[in-house]
Amino acid sequence: MAFNSILFEKNGEGVRKENPEAPAFFVDLNLDQIIDAICAGRKEYNLKPFFYTPLADVDSITYRHEIFRDLEVKTVFEGIKIFSQKMRALREHLARAEKLYYKQQMERFFLEAVEIYCDAVRGLASSLAFANLKSRGLVAFREYLADYVGSGPFASLLSETKKRLADLSSIKYSLLIKDNSVKVSNYESESDYSSEVEETFAKFKQGAVKDYIVKFSDSPEMNHVEAKILEFVANLNPGTFSNLADYYLKNSSFLDKTIAVFDREIQFYIACLEFIEKFKREGLKFCYPLISNKSKEVYAYEEFDLALAHKLIGENSPVVCNDFYLKGKERIFVVSGPNQGGKTTFARTFGQLHYLAGIGCLVPGREARIFLSDNIFTHFEKEEDIENLRGKLQDDLIRIHDIIGWATPNSITIMNEIFTSTTLQDAIFLSEKIMEKIIGLDLLCVWVTFIDELASFGEQTVSMVSTVVPENPALRTYKIIRRPADGLAYAISLAERYRLTYEHLKGRMKE
Repeated sequence: MAFNSILFEKNGEGVRKENPEAPAFFVDLNLDQIIDAICAGRKEYNLKPFFYTPLADVDSITYRHEIFRDLEVKTVFEGIKIFSQKMRALREHLARAEKLYYKQQMERFFLEAVEIYCDAVRGLASSLAFANLKSRGLVAFREYLADYVGSGPFASLLSETKKRLADLSSIKYSLLIKDNSVKVSNYESESDYSSEVEETFAKFKQGAVKDYIVKFSDSPEMNHVEAKILEFVANLNPGTFSNLADYYLKNSSFLDKTIAVFDREIQFYIACLEFIEKFKREGLKFCYPLISNKSKEVYAYEEFDLALAHKLIGENSPVVCNDFYLKGKERIFVVSGPNQGGKTTFARTFGQLHYLAGIGCLVPGREARIFLSDNIFTHFEKEEDIENLRGKLQDDLIRIHDIIGWATPNSITIMNEIFTSTTLQDAIFLSEKIMEKIIGLDLLCVWVTFIDELASFGEQTVSMVSTVVPENPALRTYKIIRRPADGLAYAISLAERYRLTYEHLKGRMKE
């Protein structure tokens, strides 16, 4: 089984498909916040392009699901994490070597870096050798790794690395320091009197005394005296240091490219699973969504806005979960109800679920079925831009025209509170025209609106309503339920806000 990539099964697909820029809808759906949180602390891997790159077919998503499932086995996950930690140490060692000024010291740091690499590769091969892997990706990588570790070039690299380290470790030398001079010579089995001196003077030690033992610095930087000593030691052992210099030149490209790519790509999975674990500890659920590129009968149970939940957990606040489903000819959620009731959050969640599912990730919720779209188009309210000299209504119309023009029957569109700047009559007229276009394209759509009439536009529309506490309509539950829109909760909420309820009016009449 040939191995190409742990993210993209097909040869070379990963390099060609990485998108350097986030899709246009990321900010509207708060996906930028989610990806920032997932990638935090992993800047060196440049993971964001992987999250900006949706997959084109169901099998590519299944390929990633299989790997996620394998990584849910603790021993597999920990083995790969240990490998990643060693590879990070390798890069730090190489980076430090490049900054060193003295040749022999740089070559020694390089040698230690190769030792770390060999240890990391052999450790991962051993960890995966007997693991009960089921994913195509990790099974293929295990076979590649086994072949690589068993190959002649790697065996030679490992053997020579151990030999060079052993040669350097065997060097012993003596220093004679007198006044301002230092003499370096080969060690001739002279006696080490340090222990005898310490033992002799120990009997004079009474109570707490000053420690005169010299502490060597952990810093790799050498001063000019240390550098000169190293130069003399190299002159005393020309063969060993000549072999080290040859080793450095010969193995400058020791890092296997496939293993280096794996080390970067596997972070996509590790980052996602570690991010998800924070939510699971709070009792929130994640699932592997069923994916279809044909059926638009979608659903999700106990779903939640991932960006909002991340914020709420940090504040020790509860997270509200919701359900949704579309069946038969249903395509469009028309979401109405009072302001600040969770309507926009519901719309964002729908988009988040579909996008995250489309890059092969687990999604928030107990169970989900998702349609694999070719694009997501969003229209969220924006501040007027004085540079384009367009009014808000005109800007709404232009943006919606662009969406309708670019969307295909496989697209998803999410619209939040459009036409708020015009009269109700005009808003209804324009909204109905757009609804006809959306139905004509057979688009999946979430439409947050104050126009209740849209909820019963046709058999394609489903009414979802943000609810309030029955005893106190001013309090929001943030639950979005499937029921006919009636505008009552919104009206009661407004009446409460402006003190126009029966009780308030009756009280005023008595004044």
